[in-house]
Amino acid sequence: MPNHVALYISNKDDKHKLIQRITLNNFIDDFSTLKGAVFSKETLDKLIDKEVRHGNFNVITSTKNSLLNSSEGERKRALLKHLVSQNPEYILVDNVFGNLDINAQKDIKNTLTHLSQNIPVIQITNRKRDILPFINRFYKLENNNPVLCKKADVLVEDKTKDFVLSLPKPYNLNNYQYDSLVKFNNVTVNYGNRTIVNGINWEIKPGEFWQLTGPNGSGKSTLLSLISGDNAKAYNQDIMLFGVKKGSGESVWDIKRKIGYFSSEYLRGFERLQAIEKMIISGFFDSIGLYKIPNERQIALAHQWLKVLNMFDIKDKSFLSLSVGHQRLVLIARAMVKHPPLLILDEPTNGLDDYDAALFSKLVNKIASESNTAILYVSHREEKGLLKPDFIYQLQPQKTGSIGRSIKTS
Repeated sequence: MPNHVALYISNKDDKHKLIQRITLNNFIDDFSTLKGAVFSKETLDKLIDKEVRHGNFNVITSTKNSLLNSSEGERKRALLKHLVSQNPEYILVDNVFGNLDINAQKDIKNTLTHLSQNIPVIQITNRKRDILPFINRFYKLENNNPVLCKKADVLVEDKTKDFVLSLPKPYNLNNYQYDSLVKFNNVTVNYGNRTIVNGINWEIKPGEFWQLTGPNGSGKSTLLSLISGDNAKAYNQDIMLFGVKKGSGESVWDIKRKIGYFSSEYLRGFERLQAIEKMIISGFFDSIGLYKIPNERQIALAHQWLKVLNMFDIKDKSFLSLSVGHQRLVLIARAMVKHPPLLILDEPTNGLDDYDAALFSKLVNKIASESNTAILYVSHREEKGLLKPDFIYQLQPQKTGSIGRSIKTS
C-alpha cells in the first residue's frame, strides 16, 4: 500500500510555491523523478485559458460541455478523469471538495480511494474535515517546512478572536421598512424544454437568517438571479421584492441598492492597491475603488466598522496585503455600511482555512443577531458549529424541475 500524505496549511501559505516544491524538490518525499498529476484550481484555469485562447478542448465534461461552460462539480470530475487517464505515478490534489455538492464529493472521494490502491496521493488542505479517509501520514507547515505529526495534532481548536464592539448604526437612520423582502408565489422557471425550478413558494422577512441549499444544477443560481433582478424571467412570475411586485416599474438598480452581495469569486474584482479604509468607504457609493469625497459621517462609520473588525490600527494598509479571510471581513463590512435590507453570501467560506472560516462566521452571526438585515447564505455544504442560520430553504431536484422545502433549524 503506497504512503498517502496530507499537508494541512493555512491561507497564509503560498500554495503555488508549495506545489512546485513538492513536485520539483525532495520536500516530503522525492517525487521529482516520477510522472505526476496536479488536481488544482490552477490546473483548471490553465485548461480553461487554452479553451478560450486556442479553442483547445482537451477535457470534455460528462454533459459534453467545455470546462468554461460547466459547473464546478462537472469541471472537477472531468479534470480528475482526464488526469487519471494519463496514468500518473502519483497525484497531488488541492482543495478537492471546494464548491462541490454531496454527490460530487462522493464521486471524487471514491475515485481517489480506488486510485490510492496503486499510487501515492498527496493532499493539500486547509480544512480538517476534508482530509481523505485513506491518508496515513500527516504534516503541518511550520516556517514553510513540513513537520510530521499525528492526525489528532492536525485537528486544531478554534482560537479566533471574538468581535466585541457593537455594530455601527445604519447610515440612514430612517432605514427601509418592509413586511417582506422576498416573496415567491408558485414560481416556475423554464429554459427551452427544461424546467429548472417548479412551484417555488418562499418568503424572506426582515432580520431572518436563511441558508439556501441544493446540489449542483438544482437552481440556486436561478433563484439568486430572480432576487437580484438579473433574470428577465422574473417579469412573468408572481414575485414581490422589497414590497414591490416584480414588473411594476422598478429598475434593476432600485433592487440592487437594497442588496449587499458577497461571493467567494468577488475578490477578483478588487485588484487595485486600495487602502482598507477606502475599501470600506467605497461601499457607500457601490463602486470598486473610491472616486468620490466621503462626508464626515461616512468616514466616522467606516472607522467604527474598522474597530469592530480590529483593523483600525492598520486602516492605511493595502487591502491586497491582507489574508484571504481578512479580505472577506472587509468586503462584508463594505457591503454592510448602509445596512441593506438583504445581505447575500454566495459560497462565502469556499477556499478559507479553518481559522478564517471561523472568524468570518463569527462576523456573519454577529450581523444576524445585531442588525435588521436579513441574510441569505448560499452553499452546498454546512458550516456546522460556525454559521447558524435560522431557516434552510432546500432545493430538491425532480424530473419536472426542483421543488423547494422550508426548514426551521431550531
